[in-house]
Amino acid sequence: MPKHKIYTMSVAKVYPHYITKAEKKGRTKAEVDEIIRWLTGYSQEELEAQLEKQTDFETFFAEAPQLNSSRTLIKGVICGVRVEDIEEPTMQEIRYMDKLIDELAKGKAMEKILRK
Repeated sequence: MPKHKIYTMSVAKVYPHYITKAEKKGRTKAEVDEIIRWLTGYSQEELEAQLEKQTDFETFFAEAPQLNSSRTLIKGVICGVRVEDIEEPTMQEIRYMDKLIDELAKGKAMEKILRK
């Protein structure tokens, strides 16, 4: 089965859209970064290095220092699909990130977004 084209897309290409989506709703780049760090375990420096290198999504998640075990608490629909029902691991990680950014843009409190 051919890989989904988003796997080979650079995270840096999508990242500005995450920022724009958040900022349109009065949220910040710092909050977007915090969400991505929470999900992946990257430090801010490591995250910036991944963006700089134009790392693709598949590599970004494969090399993540520590995927957060609480990410399995992320539920709901993104792009018409329930994130908890996605069977392909990389696609599920991508949709987890999309869902968290979505929650941020919808005004959810950071403690709730970060499943505290």
